[in-house]
Amino acid sequence: MNIYVAISATIALALSIFSFPLLNNFYLLKLTPATTTNLEADLVVTNGVIFTGDDSLLFADSMAIKNGRIVSVGNYSAVHQLAADGTNVLNLQGKVVVPGFIDSHVHFIPGGLQAASHFMEVDTVVQIYADSKKGSWILGGGWNNDLWGGDLPMASWIDDITPHNPVWLSRMDGHMGLANSVALQLVGITNLSEDPNGGTIMRTSSGEPTGLLIDAAMKLILPWIPEVSVDERREALLRASNLALSRGVTTVVDFGRYYPGESVQLSWEDFAGHVLSDWVYLGGVKAFADGSLGSNSALFHEPYADEPHNYGLQVMELESLLSMTMASDKSGLQVAIHAIGDRANDLVLDMYKSVVVTTGKRDQRFRIEHAQHLASGTAARFGDQGIVASMQPQHLLDDADSARKKLGVDRAERESYLFQSLLANNALLALGSDWPVADINPLCAIRTAMKRIPPGWDNAWIPSERISLTDALIAHTLSAARACFLENDVGSLSPGKIADFVILSTSSWEDFAAEVSASIEATYVSGVQAYP
Repeated sequence: MNIYVAISATIALALSIFSFPLLNNFYLLKLTPATTTNLEADLVVTNGVIFTGDDSLLFADSMAIKNGRIVSVGNYSAVHQLAADGTNVLNLQGKVVVPGFIDSHVHFIPGGLQAASHFMEVDTVVQIYADSKKGSWILGGGWNNDLWGGDLPMASWIDDITPHNPVWLSRMDGHMGLANSVALQLVGITNLSEDPNGGTIMRTSSGEPTGLLIDAAMKLILPWIPEVSVDERREALLRASNLALSRGVTTVVDFGRYYPGESVQLSWEDFAGHVLSDWVYLGGVKAFADGSLGSNSALFHEPYADEPHNYGLQVMELESLLSMTMASDKSGLQVAIHAIGDRANDLVLDMYKSVVVTTGKRDQRFRIEHAQHLASGTAARFGDQGIVASMQPQHLLDDADSARKKLGVDRAERESYLFQSLLANNALLALGSDWPVADINPLCAIRTAMKRIPPGWDNAWIPSERISLTDALIAHTLSAARACFLENDVGSLSPGKIADFVILSTSSWEDFAAEVSASIEATYVSGVQAYP
């Protein structure tokens, strides 16, 4: 389990960041609203199509900013009165402006590290690094067996070209990895090794390990892998920040390196350490209920169509999950639990309900991360129970074909990525990317949520679950802020909030609403240009 940190305003090129590292005690540092000694604005933004995300005034053409916060939004005749001799004026020339995007689920440092590495097909990665010093680890990942027909890789695929080096190559979703035989021998994984709780050592028909380790079984090998240096992690943070800002992302919710099998200590070492500052928020815990669809470890009520005896993995025992949630809730901590399969989602919803019955109803905003496959009636439970559905539309593009194969066409089309059903049942939908599993690109995510057309398809997958541009924007801004208790500071362009906003390349709201074909022209954080 991990506890999240929220870092706002000025870390790494002024990118606001939230993460989930380990903490023994609960700390919460609130942002102090900017004090305004007078009403003379530092910056007036005008002559644009400003989508505020605020129902009280959904569109405006101008806004004024002082001390990093918005002091006025409306028409130019009202806003320009706050301009003085020292006020900067930004003429948008008719361009569309939206609130800074909030990515509700990223792995920030791993993404920054991967951005500097080669993540390709299994054999290509190994060939690139095969000349490494004898005995040193060869590391890589990002492979997706669905792209080469679905066959899972084996250690034998890479043993001949890596006879003297241990190898670890993680799957794109972080729930499975491939070790070569040198690595298996080094860490002592044999035909006598037992599967750990919540994990699987894949084996041949004769019982020999194939080299694949799923979910909690990865903990058998990960402690042996050398740690990335502090300098490399700092560079990764800066690299990740630059990329996020270029995509219009001004706030992220970071889940660190906390995958099944990883040490919870690593997120601390990546981000905040044990030192707090004025921009650090601490206040939540994260756990896993199941694995992933791509690794056939997401937990379902019915077996996988391509593995009739496999229902997936319950990564964490229900008693442990319940105890963690009860203790966290009693301490006032928000809880976020990874659940992908329909059974895992129902299990977590049942558990959340029992916690509320025991501890009492309050503004808990329990989260389910991913919520990709929901049984009949489950979408309504999110709304009824007030559970946040933290979802990543870009996964839909990868899963459309594989879900039909793994679950069968009927089941896949009944229960996959039910964006519209969740909204119709008053659930709080918060969108993100799960970067680096998928690209950190809110405009692409919004387009996917609206269109639902996977690569190579002519028509939408489950068209009834498409959502509108406004709903998708809100899910990537204001609802995402509400999902982490920051709606008073970010998520909409409203007076009193931090002036995080994005200027798009289009001057036509109608064109934008039709195709979402715009690009990011500039990103501002606290009223200061952070990109380009």
